[in-house]
Amino acid sequence: MSDLPVSRVSVRILEKDYQFTCAPDERAALLDSAEYLNGEMRKIRDTGKVIGLDRIAVMAALNMANELLKSRARDASLDVDVVQKLRQMREQVDAALTRGQQLDL
Repeated sequence: MSDLPVSRVSVRILEKDYQFTCAPDERAALLDSAEYLNGEMRKIRDTGKVIGLDRIAVMAALNMANELLKSRARDASLDVDVVQKLRQMREQVDAALTRGQQLDL
C-alpha cells in the first residue's frame, strides 16, 4: 500500500453523490472538473431531448471530447505560427548581424 497522502472528495452530479480519493493537491481540480461536468450534463438534461443519466453522461462526454480535440487543433496551429514567427525573427537577426546594422523588431 502506498504511503502517499490522499484526500477524500464528495461531489454531486445531477442529484447523485459520488465519492473519490485523490492527492490533496489535485482536490481543487477534481472539484472544478465535477462542477463543469455537472453543468454540461444539466444543460443536456434541460433540453429534454436526451433522457437517462447514462445517455446524458455519454452525450456530455462526447461534447467535452469534441471541445478538447478542437482545442488541441488550435494549439497545434498556434505552435506552427510561433515556429514560423521565430524563424522569421532569427532570419532578420542573422541578416542584420551580417550587414552590421541595428535591428528594429
